[in-house]
Amino acid sequence: MIGYITQWLKSYSNSSKTKGFVIGISGGIDSALTSTLCAETGKPVIVLNMPIRQFKREFELSNLHINWLKKNYSNVSSHTVELTSVFDSFEQQLPEETRDFLSMANSRSRLRMTTLYAFACHHQLLVAGTGNKVEDFGVGFFTKYGDGGVDISPIADLMKSEVYALAKELNVIEEILAARPTDGLFADGRTDEDQLGASYDELEWAMVNAEVKNTAALSERQKTVLEIYKNLHRKNQHKMQAVPVCVIPEELRKI
Repeated sequence: MIGYITQWLKSYSNSSKTKGFVIGISGGIDSALTSTLCAETGKPVIVLNMPIRQFKREFELSNLHINWLKKNYSNVSSHTVELTSVFDSFEQQLPEETRDFLSMANSRSRLRMTTLYAFACHHQLLVAGTGNKVEDFGVGFFTKYGDGGVDISPIADLMKSEVYALAKELNVIEEILAARPTDGLFADGRTDEDQLGASYDELEWAMVNAEVKNTAALSERQKTVLEIYKNLHRKNQHKMQAVPVCVIPEELRKI
């Protein structure tokens, strides 16, 4: 599977006449796997650590992975882009009522997306997405036009368990493999499980069993997880589907 994804990345870059890839490194398993797969292509890869009021451990994990990448792949270069002051300035320009917890968390992600595209445009690179199948097509756990704003999605058809399996196969460092998943967007350090109400193992199970009919055979926890999954899947359809286009009937066109 690793060879297949790597070749897909390489072929897409070649056909799009781009030189390589740029990826934001969060200190989590998804960005670690994505960046390693991109590095495996042999094409130029730029990885960015973009702290915004970041927890020290998240910043350190990102740097540990970046250093491991650069040690093992000569085609990888890196930059740390400190965005805290930029974010602070942006936040202060907003009316106070718009500075709520979730709006500001999503704004962090969108600021990072803008940074990635600045590098992508200048160096003629593709922005590689780091979302997996559970996040992108199961529960919609990403920021619209933030970490969801990418050019290609090399791991978006991988379940979370497959992400871990491939990362282990590629020898991603143990600290990343053992870290609790977090999007790093909240100042209180909440994990993905805290936000979602279920672990990725549970959500992966729910995604596979979403259409189960005999719920009587399920445990109470399984029923709860199924409800969490279905609610998130329904609520976040606007992220998973194309932007609605108002199609004008021909009979209304006068020009």
